[in-house]
Order: sequence, then C-alpha cells, then structure tokens
Amino acid sequence: MARRYIRLVTDVPGPRSKGVQFRKERYVAKPLAPLAPFYAMRAEGSVVEDLDGNRFLDFSGGWGVMNVGHNHPKVVAAVRAQAEFSLHTDFTAVPYEPYVELAARLAELAPGPASKKCAFFNSGAEAVENAVKIARAATGRKAVLVFDNAFHGRTLLTMTMTHKAIPYKSGFGPYASDVYRLPYPYPYRYPVPMAAVERRMLSLVDPGEVACAVVEPVVGEGGFIVPPPEFLPFLRTLADRYGFLLVADEVQCGVGRTGRFFACEHYDVEPDLICVAKSIAGGLPLSGVVGKAEVMDAPVLGGIGSTYGGNPVACAAALAVLDVIKEEGLLARAVHIGEVLTRELRALERTYAVIGDVRGLGAMVGIELVRDRKTREPDPETTKRVQLEALKRGVVFPIAGVYGNVVRFLVPLTIPDDALLEGIEVLREAFAETTAGGRG
Repeated sequence: MARRYIRLVTDVPGPRSKGVQFRKERYVAKPLAPLAPFYAMRAEGSVVEDLDGNRFLDFSGGWGVMNVGHNHPKVVAAVRAQAEFSLHTDFTAVPYEPYVELAARLAELAPGPASKKCAFFNSGAEAVENAVKIARAATGRKAVLVFDNAFHGRTLLTMTMTHKAIPYKSGFGPYASDVYRLPYPYPYRYPVPMAAVERRMLSLVDPGEVACAVVEPVVGEGGFIVPPPEFLPFLRTLADRYGFLLVADEVQCGVGRTGRFFACEHYDVEPDLICVAKSIAGGLPLSGVVGKAEVMDAPVLGGIGSTYGGNPVACAAALAVLDVIKEEGLLARAVHIGEVLTRELRALERTYAVIGDVRGLGAMVGIELVRDRKTREPDPETTKRVQLEALKRGVVFPIAGVYGNVVRFLVPLTIPDDALLEGIEVLREAFAETTAGGRG
C-alpha cells in the first residue's frame, strides 16, 4: 500500500548514517546499543527523519517520552522563551517561578483528598530513589517492597529494585540491601491471589520494618502487564494495615498514557507518593515526586535536592505539556488510540498463532509472542525478527518483557489515525514476512 508518513529513499542505514555509525563505534561506549541503525536529523509528531532523508514512524516515542509528540510547537516555544530568560540557577540556590507553578499544577492533578507537594529531579530513577528516601524519612523504617517484572531504573538502589537481570543488573552487584520482591499478578501467565502477596511479604520481612511498597500501576518495561482491578486497592489496604507507604511508579504509565493523567486513577487509589518522568517535559530531562504534604515534608531541610533537578527550561516545557494534554484532549485521545490498537491487534492475533496475548490500558498496549499458545512458552526470537523486519520497512517498535517477547506501543498521543494504521499495516507485513502464520 502507498505510504503517507513513511519514506525510504536509501537503504537503511543510508550513507550518511553509516558514516556516523563508523565514528560511533570508535568513540561511543559499546554498551550504548541503539535499536535503530540510522541517525536522526529531525523529528515532528510521530515521524523521525534520518540524515539521509528517510522518514520513519516512531512507535517507541523515545522510550515513552513523547506523549505530546516530537517537537510539539507549544513545547518548543516554551523552551525558547524560557531559555531567553535563564537556563539555570538551581532552585535551592536561587529559586524561580516555573518550578513553583509546575508543582502547584501537578499537586492539583494528583488523585485523592490529601494536600500534595512536589519535588523535581532529572530522571525516573532519581524520582524513584528519592521517593524511597522520603518514605524512609517519613516512616523511620528501612525496608522496601518491590514486585516481579518491575523496572525502576539503573542506579544502585533502583537497579536492585528492578527485576530483569540481563542486561540491567549483569556484572553490577553487589546490590542494595533491604529490598524484598513480591509477586505481581500477571493475568496471562500467573494470576496471583491477593492473599499470596501478603503471605510472601510476611515470609520475607517484618512488616513493621517496611518503609514503602513501590509498584507500577501498569508494568512498563516488564511487559505492559495490566493487573486485576483489585490489586492496587489491596496494596493500599495492606500499606494502611502495616503502616508503610504506597509509592506509585508512573514513570512510563503516567502523564496520560493510559487515558487518565495518573494510571492509579483507574483504580480509585490515592498513593502516598507518585513518581513521574519520561513524557512530563516533552523530551527534556525532568522527573518528580508528587505526594501527600506531610510525607513530602518529612526529610530534613536540604535532605533532598539535585543541581539540575527541576531546571527552569524543563519546567517551562512541562507546563506546556500540561497545557497541550488539556487543550488537545489527549486523555480521551489515549482511550481512542487504545481502542484502535486493540481492535487491529486482535485481528492480527486471529491470523498469527505466535501472538498469545493482546493487552493494555488506554494507549499502553502490548502483544506477547509465544511459541505455543497452550504452553505459552515465550518466543523472543520471533519477536526480535518482527521488530527488525518492521524497522526495515519504516517503523520503530520497542520490545519489552522479562523474556523479551512483548511488542509494545508507545506512540505519541497526538498521532493521527491514518499514521497509526500505517504503522500497524507495517507490523502486519512484518508478521507475514517472518512467521508461518496459521490460526491458533
């Protein structure tokens, strides 16, 4: 079919990208291994153009960063305007208004009746790590509960909290202490009774020593797993019963991705702390912890902070992102995108037996590939082949899951329907090229 958004005018990678790749191999550390074999020159909306003039649909969204699309004009204008005033002072040296304004707006958006306050950092890992610090200061306890399939970051503490060993933990131990892992309900693979979560906790740690449980309301890097609706309310009850805090890691599932600004809103749960990052600033490095005021105020003066955290330019970008989400109705748009994706992917599922599960919440949708639908044995090899074939045809699809067998969709919420369908058509072609098909 004719392509409106994808344009391939050279081999991929083209000659200019090959030239940069040569220098990359000489000067950039080998562990930094890009998915795409080409090098971006510009990006707009859901399209990335490389150095050779090839245009690709980006369904990775910079790993979930571009909810309002690449280079949204309102975000670019806000960045340009703030840069003319100041680039940096550090809020704890000379404070500035965009930080306070962003804190006020996020505090008002946070669910639940309690008064909220905010603190800003640079990355999702920093937000999670600071949430743990704040929880420890507020409770006087040290232990941290985390869950199967979790991804929380790459610092020492957040790497420990992350489940998948390779590549995130390989060779980097010893790990942080006082982190205890509990089962996360995975409806496709292993439904977990709520009582089993509590039993596991009691077998691992004295609950009187637990500072917080850190949980993704929808698992991101671990495979786009949507828990049963009773799971988060159960954790809220469990935290209240034993006196620890509930921390929602919404680094990937927040900022409108699921059709609510915060994913925990789907479950009518008020966490004590919420971590945000990725899409909050439209591509600039910014993260934050939003939480109950008395909890956020617990650390001593100067106990949390970051030289670049809440940079004025990033805060200005984030304020523009919040405007775009509201003005362009992107929460409703996320719901619509999810409906389109689910419809089209279930049609693929009926054709290709390698697709074992289609799941998601709002626009946070993934498909899990298996060798056999009865045994549900993961099929990371076919998943990778499909990903690479789609990339050759002009669409960047990210992969997720502890087994590396989930194709996930992190499209901008601004993506037009015809672009979304063009990308799905490429995925369909990739399945046809790389699998035997057959009805399951």
